[in-house]
Amino acid sequence: MTHKRVLITPQFLVPGDPVDQWLREHGCETVHRAYQGPRTHEELVELFHDVDAAIIASDRISAAVMDAAPRLRVIARPGVGYDSVDVAAATERGIAVCNMPGINRTAVSELTIALLLLCARRIPTNIDDVRAGSWQRLEGRELRGATLGLVGLGAIGKAVAALARSFGMTILAHDRAEDPEYAARHGVRYVGTEELLGESDYVSLHMFLDSSTRHWIDEAKLAMMKPTAYLINTSRGVIVDEAALYRALTNGAIAGAALDVTEVEPLPTDSPLRRLSNVYITPHLGGVTREARQRSGWGAAHNVLNILDGHELTDVVNPEALAVRRNGDRATAGSG
Repeated sequence: MTHKRVLITPQFLVPGDPVDQWLREHGCETVHRAYQGPRTHEELVELFHDVDAAIIASDRISAAVMDAAPRLRVIARPGVGYDSVDVAAATERGIAVCNMPGINRTAVSELTIALLLLCARRIPTNIDDVRAGSWQRLEGRELRGATLGLVGLGAIGKAVAALARSFGMTILAHDRAEDPEYAARHGVRYVGTEELLGESDYVSLHMFLDSSTRHWIDEAKLAMMKPTAYLINTSRGVIVDEAALYRALTNGAIAGAALDVTEVEPLPTDSPLRRLSNVYITPHLGGVTREARQRSGWGAAHNVLNILDGHELTDVVNPEALAVRRNGDRATAGSG
């Protein structure tokens, strides 16, 4: 019997767990190589050269890596983002790229609200103060009556809006594709970029990463924000120009920031952001809940098996790849 070889790199998926057992029961040979940080091209080529499918963490999959993996048919992400994969190259080679839209909606939206509260009540600073032997009781502010600006009102943005409304916040939103029916029903007001940044007490980013959103938060946009405002980022690190953010945090352009994602992860130990008391940084915890990991692990495994068994599904971000595979065009495309 020929086994379908599946590479698995997320740290939370381990040999012998239920997902691993399920894949093996369905004729797969699983190969676990947990992601510990960026790998060299040579390391990736060695990992991918004889696998039929891959469930990946943050591994960067280039065209050259795909060319070294002639058996590869599907790359599955157990989350929403897939910017680490060269999707155009995958499509040319008949390799399906799958993600899990909405899978981390609850986890990320709850973390966003937690970060809002950290900023509003200066919780980490107060905890550090008590730990140091003091009892200053540093003043914060209530979320009720404050304005939250959501840049991106997709699934996660809408979940954040619902939670924020329960705190009595005013919600502004900016998105390329507006949903006026949702906005009217939930008391959300769509505004332009300048108005959102200028009126919001908290600006929360929920954007997809593409060429137009890289360093979207730059010096000019930070200058539009209130000096009392906070920036929250639980989407993608490179949406924020960290050099510009550092300057804004040190010169009083904004009051502070809370980042669950950074331009480079892990955040380098010499990053100047680590030294600031008005920025709270968490290690990309957005989808790190027991429930979200269970959903995403099972979802990615089902996507892999569906593709390997010839079933089409809605979580393929490049459905054209399936046609290329069916037509037997991969060898021609990959040799170009």
